[in-house]
Amino acid sequence: MPVSRLSFVALVLLSAVWGYSWVFLKLGLLDAGPFTFAGLRTFLGGICLLATLPLTGRPFRLERGKEVLLLGLITTTASVGCSQMALVSGAANRTSILMFTMPFITLLLAWPALGEKVRGAQWFAIASAAAGLLAVVQPWSAHGQLLSQGLILCAALFWSVSAILTKRMLARAPMDLLSMTAWQMTLGSIALLAIAWGSNEPSPIWTPRFALALTATGVISTGLGWYLWAWLLNRLPAGMASMMTLMVPVIAVTSTSLQLGEPLAAGDLLGMALIVLGLVVLSWQAIARHRANLVGAAPE
Repeated sequence: MPVSRLSFVALVLLSAVWGYSWVFLKLGLLDAGPFTFAGLRTFLGGICLLATLPLTGRPFRLERGKEVLLLGLITTTASVGCSQMALVSGAANRTSILMFTMPFITLLLAWPALGEKVRGAQWFAIASAAAGLLAVVQPWSAHGQLLSQGLILCAALFWSVSAILTKRMLARAPMDLLSMTAWQMTLGSIALLAIAWGSNEPSPIWTPRFALALTATGVISTGLGWYLWAWLLNRLPAGMASMMTLMVPVIAVTSTSLQLGEPLAAGDLLGMALIVLGLVVLSWQAIARHRANLVGAAPE
């Protein structure tokens, strides 16, 4: 399927938005606690997405509420909560690298959960990502980052579990992706705000810096970003759209390193290269499989 100029622009914009958002995720913690900031930004993003439903002709009502609530607790409350906690003590560049182990964790979980066996080049991609993970984490080195790295890997694990849960939900009955995302994010954000209140986090300091970070992560990277993702999924093969993720960690690492002054060691650079290599292999295989399906479905 050829990529239109508009789709290409949307892919580039989404890569930039999601990649650079890691700078604002770190800056927001200067004026708010992790659960408060995570709850506010996802609530704002969820509200923005809910507002787009009637504007795009989608029904506003919540469907399959129990399933969507569970999805929200895993995707937004657990995954976003862990990733924001990881940024409290961890560098944003290293944290963003580790978050992109999610596709490889999903591959391994999908085998027992969905019966999707890991085959061929996928094993190479997993091995490359595992080597990259070791290069970044360096568990043999006591550099004070193990808690942060453990939290971000938990965030990646919860994100993977949510992907499996989403596939199961869609297999039982079709559901609009944008509506599902809007409602799960809104419900999950309320749980995050409840955790912030229950743990007695201080109220945020409403500085211009915090307002900018909240707007950038809530309205732009979450609201606009997820809307663009749903728009692209409706117009491109999933494998081709997933190529977008290749640029996100690269932009995230580059922007956080330059803007926040976070140095990268040789192990970090090697780990990022190996993880991106694994993503390239997975995306190439997805596109090849899509093309093979098109050829197989073509009329004789």
